[in-house]
Amino acid sequence: MCLAVPGQIVSIDESDPMLRNARVSFGGMVKEVSLAMTPEAQVGEYVTVHAGLAISVVDEEEAAYILDALKQLDEMEPENA
Repeated sequence: MCLAVPGQIVSIDESDPMLRNARVSFGGMVKEVSLAMTPEAQVGEYVTVHAGLAISVVDEEEAAYILDALKQLDEMEPENA
């Protein structure tokens, strides 16, 4: 199973169009992310990221929904605890 986490683009490095990268904030933690699969992504938008690669652009509402679902999963108690 793969997991993509939403984050907000804070800046984009466009010095090499073939290697377009962004700095993406995940709740305050900022990581370098490739925008190779999301060339339409812009600063301020949300992207879902898997293994350092932005795989889709999502709106703020969808990003919040995904983050809430992940939080709920984290808060669940194991069945066999």
